[in-house]
Amino acid sequence: MRKQMAGVTLIAAALLAVQPLVEKELGLSLQQTQVQPSIGEMETVKPARQVPATLVETIDGDTIKVEVMGKTETVRYLLIDTPESKKPGKCVQSYAKDAYKRNNELVKSDKIVFEFEAGNTRDIYGRLLAYVYVDGKSVQKTLLQEGLARVGYIMKPPYKYLEEYKNHENLAKKNKEKIWSMQGFVTEWGFNGCEPDWVH
Repeated sequence: MRKQMAGVTLIAAALLAVQPLVEKELGLSLQQTQVQPSIGEMETVKPARQVPATLVETIDGDTIKVEVMGKTETVRYLLIDTPESKKPGKCVQSYAKDAYKRNNELVKSDKIVFEFEAGNTRDIYGRLLAYVYVDGKSVQKTLLQEGLARVGYIMKPPYKYLEEYKNHENLAKKNKEKIWSMQGFVTEWGFNGCEPDWVH
């Protein structure tokens, strides 16, 4: 119990340290909320510091456009990568449409909140980088568990959820879920081949 409490204290301290950085860079005010998991949803985890947002558009499997504090922002999901469906000069890859559809279902179902990682708030394209939650459930975790995403873009470690995400990825890989059902499709740098090249 003491170890668990110490872990919670460390996480809370880390999130408090992130707050001024995010507020300064993004012009946002982060709110502290209580975690109240519903019955049967004990794995539901809401970040202690949240940024609420309103969905504008689902771009693809790992990117959305939102309204945040009166600003329109494109948000790229931290630590995951899904097959490409709309990248200029790239073909539609296998499971890209499935990832888009599932992501769209998740983010349209309820209120969206973000959690940020210190030192990793924007990518080189100016997009926000965030952990995304809907109704207290991690969108990244769901996409990884269902075999629609791989762990990727580990640019500036450490990341608080990296090991947890890798565990979900490994289980999906072991079970040959979707992207992991095709040998050689998932690579260290993304995904190999276009949709017609694979049958699924």
